Amino acid sequence: MNINKQTIHITPLERDPEQGINQWVYQSLRRAVMCGQIVPGLPLTIRGLAKELAVSPMPVREALHRLTCEGAIETRDNRRVLVPYMTAARFKELCNVRIVLETYAAETALPYCRPDHIRELEHLDRFIEKAHQRNDVEGGSLANQAFHRYLYRLNPFQVSVPLIESIWLQLGPFVRIALNKLKQNYYIDRHQEAIHALRQQNAFALRRAIEADIRDGIASIESVEGLEKHFMERIV
Repeated sequence: MNINKQTIHITPLERDPEQGINQWVYQSLRRAVMCGQIVPGLPLTIRGLAKELAVSPMPVREALHRLTCEGAIETRDNRRVLVPYMTAARFKELCNVRIVLETYAAETALPYCRPDHIRELEHLDRFIEKAHQRNDVEGGSLANQAFHRYLYRLNPFQVSVPLIESIWLQLGPFVRIALNKLKQNYYIDRHQEAIHALRQQNAFALRRAIEADIRDGIASIESVEGLEKHFMERIV
């Protein structure tokens, strides 16, 4: 299919009455990229995105500028914007940085984890499982991010979550493509391993579970036939 013929459909966030329009547009577009609602390489326009979100072009322009600074999109000379294609080298670099950041964030959150926090993580993990069962890729992706975000934010002094979310933002479209292509997804519930480590206050086991969770996702992406067309060079 010619990518220029594809259409875009963004699911906007519910807007808090106290939330400014600029922030709402930014958060809606940010989630759309992170969840893979926008296909890499698909040309977008400020006018088209404004129409999709039923807003004026100004907040869209500001949101795109912020997303460009975060590395989530590229702005071309003809004023069109797009989620960039990936190179295999950059993909591996992002994944390796993600492992370093997230294992550190998990370990530093460990001392602050209480039984009520573990119950919330179990609830989120059950939600992820239900999303997988009903083939809800976007719901599962959002819940997975919520699980990791909740864990890392247990550390009241953390500064790593914005950096981690920046990595998610750049990897999101490719995770979505892989999950959509996989017919069956046999996996070990690494979140349960992480929860067990939290109960035991075992930092080594927690780091190992988080790293395995990330590597499992990387392996699923690299194993999907046809995904390399979304990369500027073949995944090796």
